[in-house]
Amino acid sequence: MTQADFVNIVMPFKDKVFRLAKRLLVSKEEAEDATQEILLKLWNNQEKIEDYKNVEAFSMTMTKNFCLDRLKSKQAQNLKIVHSNYQDNNTSLQKQVELNDSVDWVSKIIEALPEQQKIILQLRDIEQYEFEEIAEMLEMNQTAIRVALSRARKTIREQLTNTHKYGIR
Repeated sequence: MTQADFVNIVMPFKDKVFRLAKRLLVSKEEAEDATQEILLKLWNNQEKIEDYKNVEAFSMTMTKNFCLDRLKSKQAQNLKIVHSNYQDNNTSLQKQVELNDSVDWVSKIIEALPEQQKIILQLRDIEQYEFEEIAEMLEMNQTAIRVALSRARKTIREQLTNTHKYGIR
């Protein structure tokens, strides 16, 4: 496999690898490192890439496993939450503060979800993978994925609703 072939196969989904890594590791720098590691592993095993039916799904599985291993390591204790991906210049300062606060709450709620729900939520709602692709990546039943996704969404909805109702009752 030539370098051009590798680039044509891997580059279309490298951003998805980064986004999944960022969701799991939170830190942009850690996610960049994880993405680089995954791409390096793919490059080192390029002769085996053609054996896989779905290289993208394989890469996402590698990313998930790498990030979970990273989180289990002692170095993961230094990670901090930083969100800077939401920006709208047409809103008032008050509305902008409220929206940023809501985004922060949703992020905190997602981070508190069980690892499996967090991964499924990322793959389905953010990366827009189909249920069968997620089932293949996570080696789970599609029904179990639907149930976990439903529970994750319900938890987010309930906790966000409770947060916004605070003080109103």
